[in-house]
Amino acid sequence: MMSLSPLLKTMLRPALDYALPPRCPGCGMIVDADDAFCLGCWSGMRFLGEPCCARCGVPFDYDRGEGAQCGSCLAEPPPFDSARAVLAYGDVARAVALRLKYGRRIGLARLIARQMARQLPEMEDAVIVPVPLHRWRLWWRGFNQAALIARHLGRMTDLPVDNHSLLRSRRTAPLRGMNPKARAKAVRGAFALAPGHGLKRKAVLLIDDVHTSGATAAACARTLKRGGAASVHLLCWARVLPDVDD
Repeated sequence: MMSLSPLLKTMLRPALDYALPPRCPGCGMIVDADDAFCLGCWSGMRFLGEPCCARCGVPFDYDRGEGAQCGSCLAEPPPFDSARAVLAYGDVARAVALRLKYGRRIGLARLIARQMARQLPEMEDAVIVPVPLHRWRLWWRGFNQAALIARHLGRMTDLPVDNHSLLRSRRTAPLRGMNPKARAKAVRGAFALAPGHGLKRKAVLLIDDVHTSGATAAACARTLKRGGAASVHLLCWARVLPDVDD
């Protein structure tokens, strides 16, 4: 089927907007443009960035200097080299993540990837790798939300995307409701690398939707590092912040 020409799309746009007006990704309110948040949702979003822990990305109240790390990372360094997220996990971030993951609003993956692109770390010889789903969960859901985000991010950045090297070799119970120790135990040994994978000496940009306790990212990072990856950098849509600031 032939795609619509840009001129035809322009001509049809008013009719399409009338029939299917763009809606806020957070609450569904009608907005002026695609992928635009309404004022209420926008004001309720906490964007993350500098100053923050150079390792895990937890925000600092003030700039502590280049390379500064939080107390938790100094006491027990995580296996990934850095972790960044677009938003602090809250009502809007959760709504978008759930609509993508369970509401099958797969178009939201493009929105998420566009925001993630602003947080890309500087890396050489990098490859994008999504956190994998077990094959049975992939079959049941029909898609891996992290892989959808990774695909769009790869198109936006021209970085290669590898969906096949990192595998979820063991099915795990849903992690929602588990404490950090239970999460870490649930994902221990749940990931593996495919034979002949191409990630040795590569900088891996590990993609996931939500960073909660870090157990899944840590398990993936350990697997990737054991397989020869030069570094692992986690990038997410949202992260749950610690209750107590360091």
